[in-house]
Amino acid sequence: MRKISIYDTTLRDGSQSEGISYSVEDKIKISRGLDKFGIDFIEGGWPYSNPKDTELFSYFKKHKLRKSKLVAFGSTMYPNTSANEDKNLLSLLKAGTEYVTIFGKSWDLHVRDVLRVSLDENLRMIYESIKFLGKRRKVFYDAEHFFDGFKANPEYALKTLKAAESAGAECLVFCDTNGGALVSEVKDIISKVKKDIKSPLGIHTHNDFGLALATSLAAVEEGCIHVQGTINGYGERCGNADLATIIPLLRLKFNRDSVSFAQLKKIKRLSIFISEISNVKHPDNHPFTGKSAFAHKAGVHVNAMVKNVNAYEAINPDLVGNKRRFLISELSGKTSIIVTAKSLEYDLDKKSPKVKKIHKLLQEKEKRGYQFEAAEASFKLLLEKELSRYKKFFNLSGFRVIVEKKENEEIVSEAVVKLKVKNNFRHTVSEGDGPVNALDNALRKALVKFYPCLSGMHLSDFKVRVLDESKGTAAKVRVLIESRDKEETWSTVGVSENIIEASWEALADSVEYKLLKEMKKKKK
Repeated sequence: MRKISIYDTTLRDGSQSEGISYSVEDKIKISRGLDKFGIDFIEGGWPYSNPKDTELFSYFKKHKLRKSKLVAFGSTMYPNTSANEDKNLLSLLKAGTEYVTIFGKSWDLHVRDVLRVSLDENLRMIYESIKFLGKRRKVFYDAEHFFDGFKANPEYALKTLKAAESAGAECLVFCDTNGGALVSEVKDIISKVKKDIKSPLGIHTHNDFGLALATSLAAVEEGCIHVQGTINGYGERCGNADLATIIPLLRLKFNRDSVSFAQLKKIKRLSIFISEISNVKHPDNHPFTGKSAFAHKAGVHVNAMVKNVNAYEAINPDLVGNKRRFLISELSGKTSIIVTAKSLEYDLDKKSPKVKKIHKLLQEKEKRGYQFEAAEASFKLLLEKELSRYKKFFNLSGFRVIVEKKENEEIVSEAVVKLKVKNNFRHTVSEGDGPVNALDNALRKALVKFYPCLSGMHLSDFKVRVLDESKGTAAKVRVLIESRDKEETWSTVGVSENIIEASWEALADSVEYKLLKEMKKKKK
């Protein structure tokens, strides 16, 4: 079987997502990340259509990618012009890439109502554009709206492909531009078309019906050897086919040579990297790469997984650079407690009185609003307190937070913290961007003299959830804090009717977890 080439269009189609706007520096970073992973083709955008893309192509003329091929993207020539005078085609050549991609109209509706030219003129535009570019570059042809076009006028849609093929296109790419084709339609249409077309075929789908992944894979089953999409499925409207899901499936379920197993182990890292650059939260439930992709919560599931990992997992998470997690909650039963305790080097069984005590404590805390499945660090601290003679690194004597607003002045937040640390009394004052930031600053200021390692951690996320909306501003809240150092990320939880008290509880747990981790590392 021929290798499936992967063509990424995150920089163009992905940037068309609502809420995403890449700077030139962002685009360069994404290109480098895709290149490091080993994506075959990276679509850089429309050269010289805007200053960002102009700068991007100019940059990569001087700083070459190592593995990936950068591709310039554009359309067929304008109607009633000659190819060698068309500004769009000339800009594609000016970009200096080995490969270019152009799209053309396959649907007679678009020819008549959008381009407003004759059907024959559209065929000429396709043929002459590819012929002109093909003398200097390798050309991919995106057959825009192909499936809609074929359903409306199969004879004409096929003529557009034949025009591109006869002009010398390297690959003919079927585009489901409106994202409305069914799997059965894609398979049926491609099976009919490939009887008359000898060129390599590709697929480019949108997700308006939630079928982009399924239709892309259906096209591969019908013989397409070139798959286009975006990392995490970013794209206009409902997005594009998600390469972060397609790539693992091609390797693991289709057994097709698209990426190596060594590359596949880096797919989670790539997916999260693109999320961060895009300033979009990475979805926890994302297949293969999500935090929850291999997370087990129900007691029956956890119990079965301990006995045989194949019981509730389709693949080994190591294959895609992910890891198995057993979530702690009232639903997970005693097995999750035993597994988590084992990770802390405590050997327990279900009949242990300590396990029963911890399980009861867990149920009581969850009834009060705690959620440990999203705050594993807080649960590990709870276990340490119950299972060992664990001594806290500091004790709170008290804190005070002041938020002050004066007319025509910015709000000022100030926190005062009083602690006892190693038989020393500490009284510190700090300001911050808000009350929690001020508390964080004051706590660190009090502790860093005794625990210098705290300078290497920081808060990376802060979330507040109202637990009883009917009580309005008097409702109990749950605060989740995510912290990070050079090695890992961990989450802690606090619950109270007072948001500052809940924040302090989560904040104190976060610091305590870091100190406990460093202490255990030194002992080893």
